[in-house]
Amino acid sequence: MSKNPLLEIRYDIPFSEIRPEHIEPAVQTLLAQAEEEFRAILRVEGPRTFENTLLALDRLGERLGYAFTLVAHLESVVSSPELRAAYNAIIPPITAFSTRVQLSTELYQALKDLAASPEAQTLSPDWARFLKLRLDEFRRQGADLPAEKKARLEVLNTRLSEITTQFEQNLTDSTADWELYLDETQIAGLPPSALEAARQSARSKGRDGYRFTLQQPSFLAVQTYLDNAEIRKQVYLAYYTRATEPGRDNRPLIDEILALRREKAALLGYANFADFVLENRMAGKAERALQFEHDLKAAYEPYFTRELAALEAFRRELEGPQAPPLEPWDIAYYAEKQRKALYDFDEEELRPYFALPQVLAGLFEIVRRVFGLEVREVNGVDTWHPEVKTYEIYRDGKRICRFFTDWHPRENKRGGAWMNSLIRGVRIGETTEPHLGLMCGNLTPPVGDQPALLTHREVETVFHEFGHLLHLALSSVEARSLAGTQVARDFVELPSQIMENWCWEREALDLFARHYQTGEPIPDALFEKMMQARNYWAANLGMRQLAFGMLDLSLHVHYSPGDGDVMQYARQVMQPFMPAPLPQDYAFVAGFAHLFGHPVGYAAGYYSYKWSEVLDADAFSRFKSEGIFSRQTGEDFIAHILSKGNAVDPAELFRRFLGRDPDPKALLARSGLLD
Repeated sequence: MSKNPLLEIRYDIPFSEIRPEHIEPAVQTLLAQAEEEFRAILRVEGPRTFENTLLALDRLGERLGYAFTLVAHLESVVSSPELRAAYNAIIPPITAFSTRVQLSTELYQALKDLAASPEAQTLSPDWARFLKLRLDEFRRQGADLPAEKKARLEVLNTRLSEITTQFEQNLTDSTADWELYLDETQIAGLPPSALEAARQSARSKGRDGYRFTLQQPSFLAVQTYLDNAEIRKQVYLAYYTRATEPGRDNRPLIDEILALRREKAALLGYANFADFVLENRMAGKAERALQFEHDLKAAYEPYFTRELAALEAFRRELEGPQAPPLEPWDIAYYAEKQRKALYDFDEEELRPYFALPQVLAGLFEIVRRVFGLEVREVNGVDTWHPEVKTYEIYRDGKRICRFFTDWHPRENKRGGAWMNSLIRGVRIGETTEPHLGLMCGNLTPPVGDQPALLTHREVETVFHEFGHLLHLALSSVEARSLAGTQVARDFVELPSQIMENWCWEREALDLFARHYQTGEPIPDALFEKMMQARNYWAANLGMRQLAFGMLDLSLHVHYSPGDGDVMQYARQVMQPFMPAPLPQDYAFVAGFAHLFGHPVGYAAGYYSYKWSEVLDADAFSRFKSEGIFSRQTGEDFIAHILSKGNAVDPAELFRRFLGRDPDPKALLARSGLLD
């Protein structure tokens, strides 16, 4: 066991040495260690102190958490049947241990004893908040419940961990298994970038022609550009019925997940699961989050209706007054044609200016100017895949963070884009330990000798995930549990979403948006068209996000498992937000991993994306007025937002940075939706 690479926390992670057979033995050993650490806290004799209670609790199970994070990460990026089986096997015992700690009456009493002691008055602000939050969390998680209810909670939590993992794995497998081959007669309308990628994908399978999948770059290309409506429909229906096939059907899992969450909330004394989740978020209650969604819907609706009418009229101009109504698989296709007609703007014209290496170089230059950071690529570091690159961030000459990037799709990698923390450093005196993180995505891959040429939306994705990484890299707090992105879910997207703003500023784009062959910047005419088209379809895109948020809240507040078909319920909730009638077998909910399978857990919190958009639109107004490269504004953003983790209430942090509470109109103004 001394050679097991998962047993010790190592900054230089030996990824190439980790094998599936290491996982269960390591977790058994680390669980035993964590149990002993837990018992040591409970066995303390004499007065409760910072060292024997608070510090010990913050460090409890640190090696176990590190190992589990690594295994979960590897299962999401280089999955195999053996790795998946080992990962699934460790989830129940780890969840059971975590639940026992959360529900420990003795530990809860130890914290209450410390809070009532004179020593509590001498705690630093960081540790005082840690104590307050842990006391709140013990109450929220049911530490005051009788033994039989605690036992039931442990069962609920363990089962939820198992089936949310199964949900994610079903979706990954369903996505990876679907493919479609087209020949030269079927590809009209697709741009060269999509065709080259599809040709390369087919060759990788030993086939001729063009191979399309349900990975985002491939799916979006078909929906946006392919002239053949029947094939667009085929791909659309395949995408929105993922994880409904026999053996991988997520729909029964959804009902079980919702039923277990409802029971958990009731056990803990909450009216619904959303009230339980939101109690310690900025929104506070489900009612306020729902009101936020309804208010935004009312603001978007007139523009939404106008946009749809204009698109229908445009379609009739193209195809005559007898053109049939738009179907869901027509929307992106005709919207792109209308955008091109209105603004003479084709998103594909921008791809040559967004080679991934140049995008990253520009991003790093922007954070050097704004935040005073230096990002260096480093070689010779062990990683989990040959495509992974390693970087380090320096501030004032000191390394503050190392991070990995893994940007392109693979069949054994889950979809989407995300940032994860592997090690969260803490501040000890004047020094903060270096952090370790990663960014993953499923961006357009390189083709042949050509670099990965991204869409502008993919560029925003890179900047977005790096915003999360900055939240980790610049964190400087005393308690590991409060470091980095360990903040309220409706605040965590502020650092990420604000970074997207620089993708729209000419001064920033000129640092990296250069033609990959000629080195020329984006021509003025093309930039103007891009800016004019920026808010095209803004209301529809806003309503789409609201559809996801409203579905989430409706499922966790109003829906009762067993009342009917969850797929049909979801379709009815989403329909008023959507631009075309949804098909009867529309099963987006079966693939809604953020709610039912996502590791970071947006259940009852998907509204957070829109909530944070309000925060970021308002916060960026200060950069706009003081200079998008203003070092002073950047330093204030570090001091008040990025460095604080969860050591201060997020609403207070926002007020410190902007001098006031957020203005909801900031988002509508940026979207061009204020008359």
